[in-house]
Amino acid sequence: MNELRESDDVYRRFQLIVNGPALFNAVVTGVELGVFDFLSGRGTATAAELVEFTGMEPHKLRVLMLGLTASGLATKTAGAYANHPVAERLLAATGPESWRHILRSWKTLYYPAFHQMTTALTAGTNSGIDAHEGTEGTLYERLAHDAELAEIFHSAMSAFTLQTMPGLLDNLDVAATRHLLDVGAGAGTNCTHLLRAHEHLTATLLDLPNVIDMAKTRLPADLTGRVEFCSSDMLADPFPAGPDHVLFSHVLDTVSAEQAMALVTKAFEVLPSGGRISVYGFSAADDERGGPLAARLSLYLNILATGRGMAWPVPEIAAWLRRAGCERVEAVGDLPFEHALVAGTKP
Repeated sequence: MNELRESDDVYRRFQLIVNGPALFNAVVTGVELGVFDFLSGRGTATAAELVEFTGMEPHKLRVLMLGLTASGLATKTAGAYANHPVAERLLAATGPESWRHILRSWKTLYYPAFHQMTTALTAGTNSGIDAHEGTEGTLYERLAHDAELAEIFHSAMSAFTLQTMPGLLDNLDVAATRHLLDVGAGAGTNCTHLLRAHEHLTATLLDLPNVIDMAKTRLPADLTGRVEFCSSDMLADPFPAGPDHVLFSHVLDTVSAEQAMALVTKAFEVLPSGGRISVYGFSAADDERGGPLAARLSLYLNILATGRGMAWPVPEIAAWLRRAGCERVEAVGDLPFEHALVAGTKP
């Protein structure tokens, strides 16, 4: 048997995976204690300065910084610590796009459920949801029972939406669009940026009632009058009439293939001739060549969020659009964060 070598990519990935939970939580602890903020403000800091800032015992601080330097997000040179540029950009930032919001949600919601992975996958249920109040079948519905947890979740979703926004803004064709129906609109982050980028657009935000209530509070004042709200169960209820473009952004990956086909069909039915359907989100090249983000999302959906769905490959999404009746189906793949945009036009 060939000896495993540390230079082997899969072996190094294996070591990263099996040690990942410890390093992930070290990074979150660094965020929660303000270590990355402190280093950002000073440029560099000694262990003694970090001890004074955090109030930690010197030995505990030393252990934490070992975890942060092992992750590569902090560096140590001549006894002084500093942020790596990746940490400076993603973790020291405090705006709504910061990865600190995403990591907080993963720590609080995603990863505690992952210990149920074997049970959930073999039983065919999203049993990770049992830790959350309610009897509803999806995490999105149960979040209505916990306002604090819902805020954590939607702040993370907004942050990730902002991270992936350039791929949508640069590739979504709305030149001929008058009114956009944003299905599963969440906090309205997509529509806010799309409407500001395209002054001729109006939009309807469609989501569950508790989500729409939150979206109304987050709508910027300058967009009042250009946005309508629709409290609805996208799977059970008909889509509102009037749009000439339906957007599914990070939505079809949350449902089964059969449900995705039904949603695309409902969108097709409410569109006029020339109307468009656009699908944006994570996409695996195929089941064997998905990246880590697509894999993590797919596992999270099946273990916790909905019990179904995945980062669907582009050819499957394109096939749904064609089966619904769309023509001129086109795809833009290889977008940042393992994303793709697939769109079709109603004849």
